[in-house]
Amino acid sequence: MSREKSAATNLIIVSGLSGSGKSVALHTLEDLGFYCVDNLPAELLPELVRSVRGEEDSPNKIAVGLDARNRRDMAQIPGWLSSVGALGVDPILVFFDTSDDVLLKRFADTRRRHPLSLHGLALADAISLERQVLKPLRKVADRVIDTSELNVHQMRRQIITEFGMADDSRLSLLFESFAYRHGVPPDADFVFDARVLPNPHWNPQLRPLSGRDPGVREFLEAQDEVQAYVNQVSSFLAAWLPKLQLDTRSYVTIAFGCTGGRHRSVYLAEKLAEFAREQGLSEVAVHHRELD
Repeated sequence: MSREKSAATNLIIVSGLSGSGKSVALHTLEDLGFYCVDNLPAELLPELVRSVRGEEDSPNKIAVGLDARNRRDMAQIPGWLSSVGALGVDPILVFFDTSDDVLLKRFADTRRRHPLSLHGLALADAISLERQVLKPLRKVADRVIDTSELNVHQMRRQIITEFGMADDSRLSLLFESFAYRHGVPPDADFVFDARVLPNPHWNPQLRPLSGRDPGVREFLEAQDEVQAYVNQVSSFLAAWLPKLQLDTRSYVTIAFGCTGGRHRSVYLAEKLAEFAREQGLSEVAVHHRELD
């Protein structure tokens, strides 16, 4: 018999203008454990939720992308959202917006075709048409995020902190890797320097890989210095994170830096995030600045 899902199911509807960052948002939510579906026909939204909730061990976090390609259904989307609510799910509609000037530049830089630039419609006119089509959806959005001044890394970080760390009763952790040559993340609470550890970069076979690949992990885990480093940082986190939680902190960013931000720092961020999950310390997310 299928297990009944509780009302705790999270549903995020991702919508907005083409080029505003919807794909980045969906990929980030997928990294956070959401079951993601892009460009779903809006009329199928209630059926998707009903189907997913009826499966054994079904996901309790769902993200769905809806955009102007559903433009014939825009007027009925509020009704379908109500149908989803009747299933015991409280959907959050997040609308991504961007200024016309930034959109024009992004499409010019990527040379991608706007989905509404059909029958010879100029890019500026396609953007204007899409903005008009999506206007009713923007009005009913729970959250509007303007990405005009955000790069990909800043957008991922905002999504992680706003939607990946929703349990207010627990301390939320963001483990981040970075390259020192590109600067230390300005909002990091703790920064650990991994440049003292053996560097896989000097191994030609490992150089193209990252700290998420088995070869790099095996190389680093065979080093006594790396094991000592991981053990000491783990002990530090186990001792002090509970005290930070008692200090009413909502979330903490723990950053690991190395020269290129690909091997040692990535491995450490993943390793310590795994440790935090195993200890049940908090809600955990990972962001690799140079890889993402």
